[in-house]
Amino acid sequence: KREQWGGQIEFLLSCIGYCVGLGNVWRFPYLAYENGGGAFLIPYIIMLVLCGIPLFMMELSFGQFAGLGPITAWRSVPLFKGVGFGMVAVSFLVCIYYNVIIAWSLFYLFASFSSVLPWTQCDQWWNKASYYAATTVSSNITANKTRIVSTTEEYWNYRVLRIDQSSGIGDPGIVLWDLVLCLLLAWIIVFACLCKGVKSTGKVVYFTATFPYIILIILLVRGCTLEGAVDGIVFYVRPDWERLKDSTVWTAAATQIFYSLGVSFGGLLTFASYNKFSNNIYRDTLIVSLGNCATSVFAGFVIFSVIGHMAFKVGQKVEDVIDHGMPKLLYCPGLAFIAYPQAVALLPVPQLWSILFFFMLLTLGLDSQFAMLETVVTGFIDEFPRHLRKRKMLFTLFVAVVAFLLGILCVTEGGMYWFNLYNFYSAYYGLLALSLIMCVVINWGYGKWRFNTDIKLMLGFEPNWYFKGAWMGGYSCRFLIIYDAINASPITYGSYEYPKWADDLGICMSVTCVATVPLYALWRIIVAYRKGEKI
Repeated sequence: KREQWGGQIEFLLSCIGYCVGLGNVWRFPYLAYENGGGAFLIPYIIMLVLCGIPLFMMELSFGQFAGLGPITAWRSVPLFKGVGFGMVAVSFLVCIYYNVIIAWSLFYLFASFSSVLPWTQCDQWWNKASYYAATTVSSNITANKTRIVSTTEEYWNYRVLRIDQSSGIGDPGIVLWDLVLCLLLAWIIVFACLCKGVKSTGKVVYFTATFPYIILIILLVRGCTLEGAVDGIVFYVRPDWERLKDSTVWTAAATQIFYSLGVSFGGLLTFASYNKFSNNIYRDTLIVSLGNCATSVFAGFVIFSVIGHMAFKVGQKVEDVIDHGMPKLLYCPGLAFIAYPQAVALLPVPQLWSILFFFMLLTLGLDSQFAMLETVVTGFIDEFPRHLRKRKMLFTLFVAVVAFLLGILCVTEGGMYWFNLYNFYSAYYGLLALSLIMCVVINWGYGKWRFNTDIKLMLGFEPNWYFKGAWMGGYSCRFLIIYDAINASPITYGSYEYPKWADDLGICMSVTCVATVPLYALWRIIVAYRKGEKI
């Protein structure tokens, strides 16, 4: 018998934990800063209404009615079962590198228990000549604060990543065993929480989904009491209305909504498949999607209040501090591991705030990782129940071990280049295409009227005109695909330009996730033709 959630609140907390992830803390504040400050909320909310909520509702409805994993649920449209395989492929690729972020969080968490935070020290082997040049400032106060800024980035690049020992993606260098052990610990934690399926996950999320909010509130209260905090918050919310004329702002808002809610990864479909048939997913959709949006905005206040204080202590403008710590933020977690550590170094009892922050990052990452690994495991177990259902724990262990071994490449001296490649391509073009295909196939392959009737059977009423209209064409997905295709550019990391073979490898990674759709359809047609069956 297939598992179910122990209660409705477990499903709701799992969805919140899945959607509210690391991107809410470091990516949204950066996008708001880059795209008009408070004015960015206008396209962000509009894209939430046009794109996020409808796709979120569609995936939950499809999963709950089927009561099956992301592969087997597509029995309803057998020719397009490749969509399910694509969802599993995307989730597995993200699992590989996402746990590396959790490993970094563990590394910084352990380092935070030092009597002196290591990224504030200036006489260690990872300090370079650039640091000493930064201290040649006439004002002693400015010199000391500049030293903190410099050593924080040096600690990240030369102690944690040791990226200076690698010449590029083709030179991975040696394995960093301290990070490997943190990565192993991260996978042990994930496996321990998932080994018994949603029964164990549902209990863990009571803590992991709620704890980040407690820490965010504590950090906001503390941040707002600091000198200069108002300057940081004003900088964050001050609108630049002229930016609304720029199409890139609207694309950034749509992309953030798309990835923040986690649609088409298969995680929502998987979680919903463990629901009771009559669960009110209409209500859950609104709670999770609106709560996710509100969390992103709230996290921005937390981050910028502390960065405002950092600017005050250093004696610089907020925008100058931001430009130092956040230029690599889109494709590198610079805010979490450069800007914020240098900010907490200026607070009283910095070890306490550092421990709280990185433990919050740990819990944020674990919830999303739970969902993606559960998607992979549930997908195959429901598709091959005779062989795998009774061996779910062993299969979960197998997937975790494979992902751990593949992730070791990201914790080498050149591992950041590979991490950046995974982060940029694994869930990009292919995921957008999967979303469009899902929207079109459910509406026109499965049938929009049949789908609406299914929802009525579960909820007692059909979706309203808003959902029906938004589902019809998948216009938001089309817009993003076309825009990204026109404005596509090769991947970079800072000033490093990736070689063509690496860029091609990344494109192949992304295309593989959607290539499962035509390949499976072709295989299905050939098998049916040979057997003389109808497709």
